Amino acid sequence: MKQILLAVSAVILTMSMAYAQADGPVIDQRQTNQEKRIDQGIASGQLNEREANRLNKQQEHINKMEDKAKSDGTVTKRERARIDHAQDRASRHIAREKHDRQGKRHQ
Repeated sequence: MKQILLAVSAVILTMSMAYAQADGPVIDQRQTNQEKRIDQGIASGQLNEREANRLNKQQEHINKMEDKAKSDGTVTKRERARIDHAQDRASRHIAREKHDRQGKRHQ
């Protein structure tokens, strides 16, 4: 009986760890995409220095949220939802700042 219980516990633990690791690449890829959008905005002149700094700080905050969520080995549904919401907001901010006509002034 104990062996069965231990085996079931091991399977559940393995599945939960796999779920947490599966979430990581999705979060990381989205972060990478948003950072690339910021870099592209700087290069094209759509973002000025102040806007870029603000957006980069927002990305750093999301990275800290992700690190905190992953610190115990699993990302809960609530943690995932908070990170997704923060990434959604950051994405909207990037789009808004890139199209607000406050980038580098062309002379």
